[in-house]
Amino acid sequence: MEASLQFRTTAPAARVRPAVSFRTPINLTPKRFGFSRAGAFMSNPKRISLSCSPIRAQQPDLKEESATLPESNISEADALKIKEWEVQRLQDEVAANQGIMIRRRPPTGPPLHYVGPFQFRLQNEGNTPRNILEEIVWNKDKEVSEMKERRHLGTLRTALAEAPPARDFVGALKASYSRTGLPGLIAEVKKASPSRGILREDFDPVDIAKAYEKGGAACLSVLTDEKYFKGSFENLEAIRNAGVTCPLLCKEFIIDAWQIYYARTKGADAVLLIAAVLPDLDIKYMVKICKLLGMTALVEVHDEREMDRVLGIDGIQLVGINNRDLGTFKVDISNTKKLLQGERGEKIREKGIIVVGESGLFTPADIAYVQEAGCRAVLVGESIVKQQDPTKGISELFGKDISC
Repeated sequence: MEASLQFRTTAPAARVRPAVSFRTPINLTPKRFGFSRAGAFMSNPKRISLSCSPIRAQQPDLKEESATLPESNISEADALKIKEWEVQRLQDEVAANQGIMIRRRPPTGPPLHYVGPFQFRLQNEGNTPRNILEEIVWNKDKEVSEMKERRHLGTLRTALAEAPPARDFVGALKASYSRTGLPGLIAEVKKASPSRGILREDFDPVDIAKAYEKGGAACLSVLTDEKYFKGSFENLEAIRNAGVTCPLLCKEFIIDAWQIYYARTKGADAVLLIAAVLPDLDIKYMVKICKLLGMTALVEVHDEREMDRVLGIDGIQLVGINNRDLGTFKVDISNTKKLLQGERGEKIREKGIIVVGESGLFTPADIAYVQEAGCRAVLVGESIVKQQDPTKGISELFGKDISC
């Protein structure tokens, strides 16, 4: 594993090439250099030569002209800012073409000295989040940048080598389904949420995790976002070190492949990838990283377009259907049935994908509904974490004791 592992957070950049040309070569030595929506950077930067050949964006709806930056009017630092800004704009174009409405960061105007094809519409777009998910993503973008500055990807090599072996997340769900005849439970260790506030005041992540395992959970989901969900990577690590044998999902808002490596060092066996946030190229790349690390990717969708995108990506074993509307945060479990009908359901069965029902599951009738729709697993947090005894809460959720 050590020999084949390549420490990169950059998805292949061939499809995203910034529309910038220079009259003469300029040598830059950047500390950070963005190429992909995955928050790319070069952990071992080399001198980069930007030749005078035009580098154009391969997007059919963009204008053909490129920016011209006279050497006498621009510094190396300004040239780098312009290049990064244009790459960000291209990332937004790619995401918009795939129906992704969640913007990675607040829109900003072009840097000083910029002359190019982009028509910036800040006054129309606004610089406030459109919904809570976008607010979380904007905050996460800043947070991850700071974390990467403190701990570069190269320094994770030792921690990865010392991390406990990854466990079979998908295998645990299949085994649970075979044993109980009911959807395998991914029980969520969650203290709070933006929509519900604090869910449990006497919150001890290790005690809750052990109660879930005792109650028959196949896997656990551990919130690691601190600002909005009161979670932490320390909680994830503590649960893993406490001897809990259930495979662990790092429930984080992944925008950068660095986060996957970091989650693995903390004992995660799986991560969440949200199709509403990540373009197809990033999902493909991150799924490959997960496989290299022995991890599982749970790819989450909310609507038909996201489901169609995900079904067009090879190598995905686990798809979660979130029944929560991203704009209103209202929950409707019939969304699961809608997304699994007809050709989509057939394709899922052909590919052998396990579907996970998410959000709005509180009763045995809810579990039966999503199981009949085609779910072989469910991810549940609020309805069991709020119970005085989470072990008993699992029995009440399924209408029977599903423990071993």
